[in-house]
Amino acid sequence: MSPAIVLEVQTHYKEEELLEGHEFQKGVQHLCEGGITKVPRKYILPALDRPISPKKDGATNFKLPIVDFAQLQGPDRIHALKSLSKACEEYGFFQLINHGIACQSILDMIEAGRKFFELSFEERSKYMSKDIRAPVRYGTSFNQNKDRVFCWRDFLKLDCHPLSEVLPYWPSSPTELRQAAVNYSKETKFLYLMVVRAILESLGLAETTKETDENDGDDHIIKEFQDGSQLLVVNCYPSCPEPDLTLGIPPHSDYGFLTLLLQDEVKGLQIQHEGRWVTVEPIPNSFVINVGDHLEIFSNGRYKSVLHRVLVNPLKSRISVASLHSLPFGSMVRPSPKLIDDANPRRYKDTDFASFIEYIAFHEHRGKNFLDSRRLT
Repeated sequence: MSPAIVLEVQTHYKEEELLEGHEFQKGVQHLCEGGITKVPRKYILPALDRPISPKKDGATNFKLPIVDFAQLQGPDRIHALKSLSKACEEYGFFQLINHGIACQSILDMIEAGRKFFELSFEERSKYMSKDIRAPVRYGTSFNQNKDRVFCWRDFLKLDCHPLSEVLPYWPSSPTELRQAAVNYSKETKFLYLMVVRAILESLGLAETTKETDENDGDDHIIKEFQDGSQLLVVNCYPSCPEPDLTLGIPPHSDYGFLTLLLQDEVKGLQIQHEGRWVTVEPIPNSFVINVGDHLEIFSNGRYKSVLHRVLVNPLKSRISVASLHSLPFGSMVRPSPKLIDDANPRRYKDTDFASFIEYIAFHEHRGKNFLDSRRLT
């Protein structure tokens, strides 16, 4: 083959890749709407990174530790705090039941999220942005600006703080989305603050009382959390023709303090536990709550953020809503001085959101690589 022909073939191949890349930036939902029977190569993981079918792996569904929110508010609080501490230390995840958020609020949020992804691509694309600081962002994959292999997921991210400033930027379609998201974000923020108070108590950083409403002396401790960031992420994982070749989200830990995850009835979430990937069994009307990198730093490593990923389904699409919470964007996250002593020396550098944003701008987010960059030992 002559050099001229080789160059022509290579040029054609690069142009084809660029064209495909542009199409994939439009998202998985757009791809599926066009009708596909095979997973495009842009989404095919290297063989060692692919999920092993639970049937082939012999894996069974996994039940996370359960924390009863009603117990946290009653005379059994001390017992519930012990369960909470054990879950954060040994699993990094737990299921929260009896949380007090109305079923209708949850159903409204799931349904409004589902309807958004059923809008035309032209309508959805109005909210596409590569600016990760944008108050609303529709996108695809995990980090579409850096991912070499895309994952089988589209998302809608809504910044929720301060709500009065960001609300005008949120999608106006479907018509019920804004109100559903406002209600849901307020209720999950309140729940988050109650769980944070319990976590501070479990770490010995706040006084434990039977009646938390009378515990006003600790308000200064959680004031910074009240003013903290909140990001609502609605995830859409369309049904996939070859689910063993790709992932909805690759293995990662969450960068914030706590994540409150609402799942629909379709299984998909997996966590790494004792060296194995296990599928979390959904519990109706519960939240999956997980420790984020900021809490691992704050607790000086006592509570661990844990790798998790999402499988996709060959028959059913899946919707989840993650409410990610942390300190204010301008705050410095550091190990609590009360959790540092000779037996437990400081293990992490100070960090902030600016460091995280700068890191992901130049690195592909894999595993716990950001947190690893903040370790002292």
